[in-house]
Amino acid sequence: MSENGSADGETPDGTAAEGDPSTDGAAPEAPDEGARGDTTDGTGGADGADAGTDGELRERVADADPEELAREIAALRERAQEAEERTAEAEAEVEELESRLKRKQADFQNFKKRMERKQERQRKHATEDLVERLLDVRDNLVRALDQDEGADLRPGLEKTLDQFDRVLDAEEVRTIDPEPGEDVDPERHEVLMRVDSEQPEGTVDDVHRQGYEMADRVLRPAQVTVAESSEE
Repeated sequence: MSENGSADGETPDGTAAEGDPSTDGAAPEAPDEGARGDTTDGTGGADGADAGTDGELRERVADADPEELAREIAALRERAQEAEERTAEAEAEVEELESRLKRKQADFQNFKKRMERKQERQRKHATEDLVERLLDVRDNLVRALDQDEGADLRPGLEKTLDQFDRVLDAEEVRTIDPEPGEDVDPERHEVLMRVDSEQPEGTVDDVHRQGYEMADRVLRPAQVTVAESSEE
């Protein structure tokens, strides 16, 4: 007790001194454990979840029947093996198809080249054959010209013309020689002019020059005159 008769920690009026914990009557509060836990970096929850999952797996494995577990593992391995075999078979099939495709493409290219060479040989042979036959016609014309000036050339020329026509006929060359009064064919006839004629109007009046066609292809159209009505 102090000299003024008051107990330590009390004011003269008998109240407890402010700030003195010994006279407050209540114990200080303990720190919040949850608050301390909130100050972590947040990884503790995830680690706990992983640990829980691992624990569950260990419990399931520990509680499982060893024979049943072995059968499941064997079944999984068998399915994996089957999947690998199917994949290998599919890859082998793809390789085989690609190889066959390449062979087919190579065969087609070789066939195409052979056909091109064959067609070229046929064209050359056809040209050579035609020229060879025309040479005979030329020889006959030369012989006709070698005759004396007073000789009658007509029989020889007629014979040569007949020979030349046979050459054209062998090549399927046909003359285009429409008759008067025949309808005009723009594909095969070339109209030179329109003339007064007794033929029906718009039809062929006369042929100025014969045309030729080969295998349904016009080599040269016939030049014709076309009838025009003479009535005024």
